[in-house]
Amino acid sequence: QVQLVESGGGSVQAGGSLTLSCAASGTVGRDGYCMGWFRQAPGEQRERVASIYGPRIYYADSVKDRFTISQSNAKETLYLHMNEVKPEDTATYYCVADQRWEDCPPHYLNYQHWGQGTQVTVSS
Repeated sequence: QVQLVESGGGSVQAGGSLTLSCAASGTVGRDGYCMGWFRQAPGEQRERVASIYGPRIYYADSVKDRFTISQSNAKETLYLHMNEVKPEDTATYYCVADQRWEDCPPHYLNYQHWGQGTQVTVSS
């Protein structure tokens, strides 16, 4: 059984920083899991922000050079370090995991495991 629990969301001013954490339990710590972060703003589609599969890391263009995804050594915790945040980063952020693919797929429907979500609000 895989469980993902996010934390670290909150309110921050534009230009500030925030780090999201995702505690993973179950079999997620083993190799072969894609893990990542999606976000969804009101009225918008859910979009992939960043993902990691072994050495392969993906960032959405909108967050490149501002956000960094990382994992603890045992892969039990996934992080999203958010720097120079903008009001358009305001959304509910979800931690995801899946082991069925050989790389991280782009679409949210391809992810089997989801956290409950954590809200990030950036004020201008």
